[in-house]
Amino acid sequence: MGRYISGDIHTKLWFGVQSSDAADRFGVTGYQPEELYYYYNRDDLDKVQKELQSIIDKIGIFDLAKLKEFFDSTNGYNDQMLKEAGLLELWNNCKEDYVDYELGCKIRDCIIEQGSCEFTAEL
Repeated sequence: MGRYISGDIHTKLWFGVQSSDAADRFGVTGYQPEELYYYYNRDDLDKVQKELQSIIDKIGIFDLAKLKEFFDSTNGYNDQMLKEAGLLELWNNCKEDYVDYELGCKIRDCIIEQGSCEFTAEL
């Protein structure tokens, strides 16, 4: 498996000898890609749905519904708003899972509607 340089110059990096950042020694530091690329198709739908179910099992369908209702009713939030809605503790315990659930639903819906889902995510 080779690693290549492409652009204004085209060459192959030497396997086992030359690192990908070899050009750094010539006065400019390379940078990591700024995006992650994702492609899902119908074959991935089962995995997406299983992970969504795993999140439902972890948070609970009723608590997910409470969070969804809250966030659907506002375009911003803070701890005080969550506290007044009686959701601050729930949010603090499951916010990463909840936001991933929302993303997973978008991926699932895109696959169902279009047959595939392709996107990049900034780093």
